Amino acid sequence: MVQTPSRHRGSEFPAANSAVPAKRDAILVGNSLCLPNTKLFGTDGIRGKVGELLTAPLALQVGFWAGQVLRQNAPNQGPVILGQDSRNSSDMLAMALSAGLTAAGLEVWNLGLCPTPCVAYLASVSESVGGVMISASHNPPEDNGIKFFGPNGSKLSQQLQEQIEAGIRGAKVPVASLALGHHYHRPELIKDYAASLSDSLQELNLRGMRVVLDLAWGAAAGLAPAVFEQMGADAICLHNSPDGSRINVNCGSTHLDILQAAVLEQNADLGFAFDGDADRVLGVDNKGRSIDGDYILYLWGRQLRNTQQLPDNLIISTVMANLGFERAWEELGGKLTRTNVGDQHVHAEMQRTGAMLGGEQSGHILCPHFGISGDGLLTALHMASLVRESGESLAHLVSNSFQTYPQLLRNVRVDDREKRLRWHECEPMQKAIDRAKTAMGEQGRILVRASGTEPLIRVMVEAASADLANFWTENLVLAVQQHIAI
Repeated sequence: MVQTPSRHRGSEFPAANSAVPAKRDAILVGNSLCLPNTKLFGTDGIRGKVGELLTAPLALQVGFWAGQVLRQNAPNQGPVILGQDSRNSSDMLAMALSAGLTAAGLEVWNLGLCPTPCVAYLASVSESVGGVMISASHNPPEDNGIKFFGPNGSKLSQQLQEQIEAGIRGAKVPVASLALGHHYHRPELIKDYAASLSDSLQELNLRGMRVVLDLAWGAAAGLAPAVFEQMGADAICLHNSPDGSRINVNCGSTHLDILQAAVLEQNADLGFAFDGDADRVLGVDNKGRSIDGDYILYLWGRQLRNTQQLPDNLIISTVMANLGFERAWEELGGKLTRTNVGDQHVHAEMQRTGAMLGGEQSGHILCPHFGISGDGLLTALHMASLVRESGESLAHLVSNSFQTYPQLLRNVRVDDREKRLRWHECEPMQKAIDRAKTAMGEQGRILVRASGTEPLIRVMVEAASADLANFWTENLVLAVQQHIAI
């Protein structure tokens, strides 16, 4: 185990002054903050547009108060693991965060460019106080985010996030008298994470498999091809260099069309598309069809069940999981429990129930047998291995699993954060939802929610027929546009 270097004495850090209006150039200069009335922390840390919500002064304060909370709640007094994706703003935020963390007396081990699950893994196997990842995941290049992990590699609890936010907002939070910490560049530690991926597959290999990888110009650009090739696969890569100006733009897990075409053109066995920080993945089968998280959970769940590694045949998913998946899994004797959207909700339910497989339709998959967090690379390797072991094509496996119910998801942009987060208080909107639910009855399902990561209201309608799903989707989208997005 690498020992934490000694610290030097230092002084306390000033609290934020939330009363002074922020300026557009606050990203570069100034020591004042203008914080939103709503919570800073959403479903996946702090996320927003750089130069508006996310600035260097804010990151400095976030680093300092996170340092205080992590130090006071960790069983160890080791370093904090820091990683980032390829966005142009990530360097700036990393430097500001590191300044705040070291002001709080912590040693910072900066990995540089790496996937989010790399930070979680290294936090769990070192004597760290936790980890911090700078990324906005699947969001566009102008956004960024800050998310925290505890010393066990799990997402930081809501209670501790609230303590961090209280300090940022100027609440009287205890501040320890500390020595100053140091910042160290530790990119060599990424190889330990890479080794853990192949170790999870033991003696299995992917020799002879032709795999197309869409790296989304993001955090897995350098790592994913090397890991797949080490496992013996012939890896064909798209968007495979770090590019902060193009991360997630018309590529990766939110845009599968280029990957689908490449799989067919290259006569590949399958393809995988990652998001900007590689904590999620979607697949493409050898016929060019998209494979979402529902199919991944079903196929991986069936394999784990057959090897007696799935307690109670239980899978945890979210309210977005397709009814076709749920009913097919129940026909196998399995149980599916739904949570609110967000991997932290899935993880919490998995801990409560002892489940060993869970995830989201978006491709964020958790399997504690092999990893401690949602990990796109780990999931992709195990899906490729599953196909290899079966002796069948991925298209064959999918065709013999289940048929999805028609499910439409529409996003409506709502820039007003207050209206977006309080959309459920809008009476005309609630009446529109009630009317749709009554009309559909047992033939459909509706979910309207505010995104926790983007300025969007998401409208999902699932129905026995595509016509029914389309009619009520359009009806509810119009209601959002008329009553909330104005």
